[in-house]
Amino acid sequence: MGMTIHSSHPDIIVRLKRAHGHLAAVLTMFEQGRSCLDLAQQLHAVESAVGNAKRELIHDHMEHCLVEGGEPTRDTLKELKQLTKYL
Repeated sequence: MGMTIHSSHPDIIVRLKRAHGHLAAVLTMFEQGRSCLDLAQQLHAVESAVGNAKRELIHDHMEHCLVEGGEPTRDTLKELKQLTKYL
């Protein structure tokens, strides 16, 4: 598996940087003693953002392998099967 940059990567990087900033804000909320409800709500939002970025990455890679990569090879299919465990 080589290093491949897909067209979606810049968007995913932006999403992850936003989630990173959001997580930093949640850590500050912990230090400020915010309510457990507020903390859980904000952690859920961070978790959702990271999950969405991960799914976009995997879906984009699958599409790239199947649509733009020509006939799938045994290695490509093996990689796709490995990726599905992260969905």
